[in-house]
Amino acid sequence: MSYVDGFILAVPKAKLDDYKEMATLSGDVWREYGAEDYYECIGDDVPYGELTSFPRAVQAKDDEVVIFSFVTYKDRATRDACMAKVMEDPRMKAQMNKDVFDGKRMIWGGFVPFIELRR
Repeated sequence: MSYVDGFILAVPKAKLDDYKEMATLSGDVWREYGAEDYYECIGDDVPYGELTSFPRAVQAKDDEVVIFSFVTYKDRATRDACMAKVMEDPRMKAQMNKDVFDGKRMIWGGFVPFIELRR
């Protein structure tokens, strides 16, 4: 069964082009090491909720946009092997030192799909 990593983060609007550059490289690296699909999505309809919401979850500020990203893999074993290689890749290590977003406010996790509907 497939496996999915999901990420939610806030990116300053002034650094969005820097983030897009970083994300493009990240997508290339992830897919090089076994990811099937790599998506980066910018918040378009993400209202600030009274109790919970995407912006609240990452403590998004007025000058930030919410990014929702997800990566798909063939299975958990492929994900684990891919992630280990990604974390050791010098291209990714160089990206981690850039001040593009606050990684402490990023939410991420791995998920096992229980329903998969595809065309």
